Amino acid sequence: MNETRERLRIAVQKSGRLSQDSLGLLRRAGLAFRESRDKLFLYGENMPVDVLLVRDDDIPGLLVEGSCELGIVGRNVLDEQRLAAGDTPFPAELRALGFGQCRLALAVPDGGPIDKIADLAGLRIATSYPELTARWLREQGIEADVVVLNGSVEIAPRLGKAHAICDLVSSGATLAANQLHELDTVLRSEAVLVASPRTQGAAATALIERFCARIGAALSGDGVRLLMLQAPRSALAAITRLLPAREEPSVLGLDGRPDDIAVQALCDAKLDWQHLEELKRLGARGLMVLNVERMLA
Repeated sequence: MNETRERLRIAVQKSGRLSQDSLGLLRRAGLAFRESRDKLFLYGENMPVDVLLVRDDDIPGLLVEGSCELGIVGRNVLDEQRLAAGDTPFPAELRALGFGQCRLALAVPDGGPIDKIADLAGLRIATSYPELTARWLREQGIEADVVVLNGSVEIAPRLGKAHAICDLVSSGATLAANQLHELDTVLRSEAVLVASPRTQGAAATALIERFCARIGAALSGDGVRLLMLQAPRSALAAITRLLPAREEPSVLGLDGRPDDIAVQALCDAKLDWQHLEELKRLGARGLMVLNVERMLA
């Protein structure tokens, strides 16, 4: 971090599939922001962390040049630009963030002559990710021509520009609409938190660690439920076996009721109505299920 700048800057996609989830994660981490007039900058109000809203393709470059210390970007963008950068120091992935999941996949026309990976030899593959595609081809030992397209990759076979494509796939609906089907997966992607390769001072490093701890706490609560109930002490073993708990439940005695206990358990998202109904049959009462917003170790 520039020693004259005492605030952390994080680059986030301005619009697109990662934008809202990225900002939502920052807010779940307890950050509050004031928006600039041009809506390109969010000034942190309760922590010295500001957000730059930019194109996703620009995020790795901003980190390389030191304009930002952290960024949230798709692994597909990060790895494509890392391969293109060669030996140049490049942003490091700190952690996966659990949203924006997709895959970079090889797809071919339905009913065509390409049935297996080896059939791609000597053919043309259209993609917006030439570095990742070329690396995958090398790993497979296949020689093919990579045709770079920056948009509408899925129509390349119909236009005669390529025999196959390598493109991002989420639901697969776009491939189906263009009479294509997946042949193989090149890369599994999701949003990742990345850090600038530039050396940071002690104060900046401490702030980054504090920020990352908040992000970790916000993510640790995703999909977690806190179950609270009272039950007969004799039912504890059966209750423990039933629960999709992340750890052993906490058990407390109840004053004046030696045969009863209070139970608290952190459960994953598999906790459903069937579990609750079975707990009732075991004698549990006063059941409460709460979403966990964040967890600190």
